Amino acid sequence: MAQLNPLALGTLLVTLCLLVPSASPKSIDVHSCDKNADYAVNVSGVDITPFPVSRAKNTNFTVFASTGKSISGGKIKIDVSYFGFHVHNENHDLCGDLLCPVSVGDFVLSHSLELPIFIPPGSYTLRMTMDDENKKQLTCFTFNFSVGFLASETLSDV
Repeated sequence: MAQLNPLALGTLLVTLCLLVPSASPKSIDVHSCDKNADYAVNVSGVDITPFPVSRAKNTNFTVFASTGKSISGGKIKIDVSYFGFHVHNENHDLCGDLLCPVSVGDFVLSHSLELPIFIPPGSYTLRMTMDDENKKQLTCFTFNFSVGFLASETLSDV
């Protein structure tokens, strides 16, 4: 009967911990599209659960923001790129994702997305813009996120 080398077992466990996504939220740094712009909506951060993002599993993106003016409507545009190549976009009614009117002060925007199992692992960039009902840009920001190397579910589970 073969014995497991303790060093090999430890290396295997550490490798598995690095490859299997964590279920806890991860706070992501956000970057303004234009550092000189005076946006009506300021985004302070984004939480992603799970992180890294898992294929074929629902992922929640929670945006923490504040505004100095009441917002009664508008559009949200989401663009995703993979190593600089555009791979996905979505457009949403602002009041479909938020309770309108959005009052002056802090607010939270949540969006869920299930990525297909066949997307490649690696680094992605998400760019989000918000426009008011008059098509005036309220904010534009980007952040990076990772898709894990292992799918969280097997093909037979999907």
